[in-house]
Amino acid sequence: MVRLERGVTGFRSGKEPKLPEVPVRTFRGGCHEAARAAGGAVEQVVESAYPRNFHSAVIVAPNERLAILCNAMYPWIAFAGEDTGDLEPKAFVDPPAWAAAFAEIGFVVMSRHVLDSPLGAVDTAALGKADWLQIDSWRPASVGETVFNFCD
Repeated sequence: MVRLERGVTGFRSGKEPKLPEVPVRTFRGGCHEAARAAGGAVEQVVESAYPRNFHSAVIVAPNERLAILCNAMYPWIAFAGEDTGDLEPKAFVDPPAWAAAFAEIGFVVMSRHVLDSPLGAVDTAALGKADWLQIDSWRPASVGETVFNFCD
């Protein structure tokens, strides 16, 4: 079972320890590895900035163009179809075969099935108070909307 960790929403209370961080440089390196595996190129990389809790990139490979999202606190990767200009995904998609390049360097590649699942389908015991305050406020419909969000 997938376990959502404290701070995955990008929020913490002042009393909780600092959140871990995935440097954009690490994500960028993973994107270049994946693009090489795909026979494609990294079109752009965008660093997480409030209120967005994830880094994003676009990889263009033969016959496909995918948005890649990386939670800014945990090295969790998701794939989305065509982007809307600001890389907000329209829909999560299954990882391509070349997504294994991310896993080989320590990222966790999330499946579309998990991303589209309701929060009740995953282990949420580790989420912090600040996570729950945000979840109760904006009511994400899925794991994907919780892990990759624009909440403020």
